[in-house]
Amino acid sequence: MSLKSQISIVTLGCSKNLVDSEVLMHQLETGGYTVAHNPDKVDGGTVIINTCGFINDAKEESIETILSFAKARKKNNIEKLIVMGCLSQRYKSQLEAEMHEVDAFFGVSDLAAILKTFKIDYRKHLIGERAVSTPGHYAYLKVSEGCDRSCSFCAIPLIRGKHISKPIEEIVKEAEFLASKGVKELMLIAQDLTYYGLDIYKKRMLAPLLQALEKVEGIRWIRLHYAYPAGFPKDVIEVMKTSDKICKYLDIPLQHISDPILQSMKRGHSGEQSRNLISELRTAIPDLALRTTLIVGYPGESESDFEALKQFVTETRFERLGVFTYSHEEDTAAYKLADDISEELKQSRADELMALQEDISMDINRERIGQVYKTMIDRKEGDFWVGRSEYDSPEVDNEILIPRDALLKVGQFYNIRITDAEAFDLFGVLDATAQ
Repeated sequence: MSLKSQISIVTLGCSKNLVDSEVLMHQLETGGYTVAHNPDKVDGGTVIINTCGFINDAKEESIETILSFAKARKKNNIEKLIVMGCLSQRYKSQLEAEMHEVDAFFGVSDLAAILKTFKIDYRKHLIGERAVSTPGHYAYLKVSEGCDRSCSFCAIPLIRGKHISKPIEEIVKEAEFLASKGVKELMLIAQDLTYYGLDIYKKRMLAPLLQALEKVEGIRWIRLHYAYPAGFPKDVIEVMKTSDKICKYLDIPLQHISDPILQSMKRGHSGEQSRNLISELRTAIPDLALRTTLIVGYPGESESDFEALKQFVTETRFERLGVFTYSHEEDTAAYKLADDISEELKQSRADELMALQEDISMDINRERIGQVYKTMIDRKEGDFWVGRSEYDSPEVDNEILIPRDALLKVGQFYNIRITDAEAFDLFGVLDATAQ
């Protein structure tokens, strides 16, 4: 292949961006190009950077990555440099004015236009097909685009637009394609998973979607990410409770518990409603692993607001927790407010919450010692096989470490007995043969 036929795609940001890159990769490969995803080294050819423009840290990473490849472009070490994705969607005119080494900028919905630059027509018959850049046994499955929420701190609706659900049949077809490639675990993603179906079916359809995906042969685990708490469809609880395939795991970003902060954030639910939903979920599904994300340092967050958040974390004992410091994003509703909490205080509060969570996670993990869990093996690393139970999503949650001398295979399920625990990792040994 000539260098012109080599394309390197660098993906930054969230799993939704990753899916976009995978769709682009498949279209390019079908068009005859050789495509590498996040290669360790780029030597010539075209580089496509799929950027994130969500919060300051992500924007800085995207800009630094563009500048790094812009130097290579200027020295003719690469032939062409293309920038796509959220940052490009949000700041296209500014980027074009300042980064002349970039050959073209494209937004989040410009797949067909990107392909045109490579003299490829968008192939509609490939809808539902994509390259898989994750380990072959799990993949992300995007069920919708955009968001109709108006959270004051969030720029996603400005970037990705209104919520658009994919039809159930199209999602099932994609799941079947992934299963045919060896995928056993699907992680359902969207900006707002619980809103699914309201636009095209005029009612929430996450539960029927889950029931349709359960029937896909070869899929063993289905995991739910980014389920908005307000208007949570209660029929989903029943489906999760009774299903053998839907993981007892729910990623439900609550962001805060103080009512004044929630109101200013325009979240559409109160602290009490959050508590009630958590109680309902845990009562119906006692072994449910709840993951949430919280924001500290939002404009006007007082010491009492933060103390309420700490108390909430202490009382609720989330199995998984992530904390973000507030990012003051232009064109959002919160941008009109004074960003009145210092970066030092924001980080101090984030550190304090994570210290609380570390103790909680340690206690929960110690309770796992002696238990046996169905475990998916993700990889071999150093002295261990690295696996996960149904209570953990890849890259963000606990891992189960098994001595590498065990006779295991990546992508297979095994019964693993937990022998020891750390705050964010478990250790185990093979308890039985592969299932």
